[in-house]
Amino acid sequence: MSKVSLRDLAKTLDVSISTVSKALRNSYEISAETRERVMEAARQLGYHPNPYAGSLRHHKSKTIALLVPELTNNFFIQAISGAESVAQERDYHILIYNTHEQYQKEESIIGHLGNGRVDGVIMSLTSETGRYDHLNDLIQSGIPIVFFDRIAHEIETAKITTDDFTSAFNGTEHLIRHGCRDIAFLSLSDSLSIDNKRKQGYLEALNKHDLNLPASRIVRCEGDDAGNHTRIRELLQAEKRPDAIFASVEKLALSTYNAARDAGVRIPEDLKVICFSNLRTAPLLNPSLTTITQPAYQMGAQAATVLFKYLEKKRPVIQNENIILKSELIPRDSTRKTSN
Repeated sequence: MSKVSLRDLAKTLDVSISTVSKALRNSYEISAETRERVMEAARQLGYHPNPYAGSLRHHKSKTIALLVPELTNNFFIQAISGAESVAQERDYHILIYNTHEQYQKEESIIGHLGNGRVDGVIMSLTSETGRYDHLNDLIQSGIPIVFFDRIAHEIETAKITTDDFTSAFNGTEHLIRHGCRDIAFLSLSDSLSIDNKRKQGYLEALNKHDLNLPASRIVRCEGDDAGNHTRIRELLQAEKRPDAIFASVEKLALSTYNAARDAGVRIPEDLKVICFSNLRTAPLLNPSLTTITQPAYQMGAQAATVLFKYLEKKRPVIQNENIILKSELIPRDSTRKTSN
């Protein structure tokens, strides 16, 4: 018989997972009637929390975990530095885990952390993550989670993000002001909150300027660089190629540069390129890359600060909070106006 999860209880009772989690923790936010319904369902279905992990909450490991989907992205490297700076001030250690954009790896790591190895978790989701049972189970065991950048709206906790919608809107308008009328958007994952917000900003800017582009101009990419290179090259070699590409993440901009070179497409004369990126060498590329740069270091530091605030108060349940920091559009040669 498979293990009963918080999701199973929530589905049976037709309530949210957070309601079930709070009821099992005897939270004051949940009515006595609802709490009793949840407890009764838990008994009937045989739900058993992890008592070992819960007991370990009385002892501090002086360690927190930080999960990122990749370590080749400059954004995550800077965010790690920000979190480390705050942890060091409090004499805490950070265990860094790379999930390699794989949901199963993320799930496995979170399950491993549930044994009390860490006092709390800071994380950014993988592009494959669409279910959150493993995260709810970890919180239920008494280990708090703070999200940054790639978040789960379904889980009530603190979330540190940037103004993705507004930044994507402004980035798309930047391309339009520089003469672009056929702008392709390179998407990484339909399940990622940041990807969806950036797509929405892109589409809103197109709508504002009455640019009715086909749905095929949103190109779904993957974590595989070789596959992305092929998709982008095919896009640029099509009979009607776009005059601009908006890359939702850094790796897709670099793939665009490589694909454009192979296809004989000149940047910015034939194609303008913009992306969300914290790439330190963006000014050194040929041509220099126009970026929307996120305050990555500050996001990591803010996530750690929020987590420690609750750890110091010995409160494993973090109240729902959305902290939004501003990104910066930095124009460079990849979107420069040309006479062709």
